[in-house]
Amino acid sequence: MKQLVSIVNAIFQLDKDWVTRITMAMIVMSIVWGALGVVDALMVRIQEASWGLTQTLPLTPQEYYASITLHGMRDLFGFAQQLEFAIFIYFTFKMLKMEPRAKWFFNVSFILFNIAFMLLEGPILIVNSQGFDNYFPSEGWYYLVPLGLPEYSLYVVSPLWYFGWMLIDVATYMQTLWIIYHYYLHSKNPSREKLPIFLVFTLMDVLLYAIGYSGETVANIWDILAFYGLVGMNAIANQIAFGILWHAVVYMAWLPAVGAMYLLIPMLANKPLYSDKMARVAAVLYLLFSNNVPIHHLYMVDLPIAIKVLTEILTYGVVLPSLMTFFNLLATVKGARVEWNILTAFTSLSFVGSIFSGVTGISNATITFDAVIHETMWVVGHFHGFILLSIVPAGFAVIYLMIPMMTGRSWYSSRLMWIHFYGYLVGSSMVVLGFDELGLTGLIRKAEIFPLSQTFIPGELVASIGAFIADVATVVWLVNLVLTLVRGRTANIESLTDSFTVITMQTASNLPNLVFKWNNRNIK
Repeated sequence: MKQLVSIVNAIFQLDKDWVTRITMAMIVMSIVWGALGVVDALMVRIQEASWGLTQTLPLTPQEYYASITLHGMRDLFGFAQQLEFAIFIYFTFKMLKMEPRAKWFFNVSFILFNIAFMLLEGPILIVNSQGFDNYFPSEGWYYLVPLGLPEYSLYVVSPLWYFGWMLIDVATYMQTLWIIYHYYLHSKNPSREKLPIFLVFTLMDVLLYAIGYSGETVANIWDILAFYGLVGMNAIANQIAFGILWHAVVYMAWLPAVGAMYLLIPMLANKPLYSDKMARVAAVLYLLFSNNVPIHHLYMVDLPIAIKVLTEILTYGVVLPSLMTFFNLLATVKGARVEWNILTAFTSLSFVGSIFSGVTGISNATITFDAVIHETMWVVGHFHGFILLSIVPAGFAVIYLMIPMMTGRSWYSSRLMWIHFYGYLVGSSMVVLGFDELGLTGLIRKAEIFPLSQTFIPGELVASIGAFIADVATVVWLVNLVLTLVRGRTANIESLTDSFTVITMQTASNLPNLVFKWNNRNIK
C-alpha cells in the first residue's frame, strides 16, 4: 500500500507546490485522453487497411465514424488543448515569479473540462425518449449541423454530445479568463519587466482561444435549442459561426509550438534571439490573422464570391508572421555550434514540419486549388502535418525540458528517448505523406471503403503502418516518462532553476550547459 501511495505521489507530484501539482494533473489527464484518442485513430486505420487488403470491415460503419469523432475530440482538445494550458500555467508562473490567485476557480475548470469528454463518449439511456439512435457519436468533431438534430437529420445524436461541448466551452473560458487576469496583475506591477517572447505567444494564444471559441459557443447553444425544438435552424449560418473555431483551432494548437521554438532555439544556439521586436510583432499578427477566415472551409458553399476572395486574401495574411518567425529563428542559429541532443532533435523536427505543413496550407487557401482537393484526404494530410510534425514534436521538446525541472529527476533512459524520436519521426512522416498522396488521387476523407486499385491501396497502407510505428514510439516515451517519475535518478537542478530568469530576459547565457551537462548521459 505504501508503495502504491509513493507511486501516486511521484506521478502527480503531490509533495510539490500548487502550480506543479495542477500542471502534472493536466499532463496526466491529457495523456489519458490522448491515449484513448490514439486507439480511436488506430481503429480508423485498421478499418481502411483491412478493406484495402482483405475487403473486410471489422468495425460497423457507426463504430468507424465514432472512432473518427472521438479521435478528434480526445486528441485535439482533451490531449492537445489541455497539455498546452498546462505548459502555459507552468511557464507563466515560473517566469513571472508570481503566486497564482483564485486557484479554486482553475481547479473547477479543470474538473469540468475533463467531465466533458465523458459526456461526449456516449449516451445515458434515459435520454432515449429523444429518439437518438447511437451509442457512440458519429458526427465528426467539427459536426455539420443539422447532422444529429431531431426533425432535421435521419441520424439523431445524444443531447449529451452538445452538453459535453458546452462544458468544454465553459471550462475553456474559465481558464482563459483566469490566465488573462494574472497577466493583467503582472502589468500592474511597477517593477515588471517586459514579457519574454514565449509568454507573449502564450498570451496571444490564450486570447486566440477566447476569440476562437466565441462562434462555436454560439453555434452549440443554437444546436441545443434546436435539439429541443425551441428554435429553428439555419445550417449555413450555424456552420459559419462554428467555422470561427474551425480555422482558429489550428493556430490555437500551433502558436505554443512557435513559442516553444522561440524559447528553445536561442537556448540551444546559446545566442540571443536575432530580433526581439520582430518576434513580438509576429505574435500580434498571428492573433490578427488566425481567427477571421471561417469561410475558407466553406468555399464550395453558395456564398458571395467577394466574401470568398476576401477570405482567401486574409488567409494568405498569416504567411507574413510565419515568414518573420522562420527568418528570425534561422538568423538566430546562423553561425552557432548546436549540440545534437533530444531537445535539438524534436525542436528541429518542429521547425521543418511547420514549414512543410504551412506550404500545404497555402494551397488549401487558394480557391481554385481547393476546388480540386476540397474534402479530400489532402486536407487531412495538411492538418495532421501540423499536428504530427510540428505541434506534437514541440510539445515533446518542452516536456523533455520540463519534467526534470518539475520533478528533480533525470530522464530514466537516453536509449528510450532516441527510440521514441526516430520511431515517431518515421511513423508520423509516413502518416502525413500517405494522407497527402491519397488526397492528390482524389480520395474523399472519411472514405470507409474505396475502389480497390493501386491508386488508393498503397497510400492507405503507408498511412496505417506509419500510424502503428508512431504509436509504438509514443508508448516507448510514455514508459520512459513513468519510469522517470518513479525511478529516475535525483538530479541537481538547483543551478537550472536559479538561471531560469535567463530565459525571461531572452539573452545569451550558459543555460544550455546548465540544462544538459547535469544529465549529459540521458539526452545524447
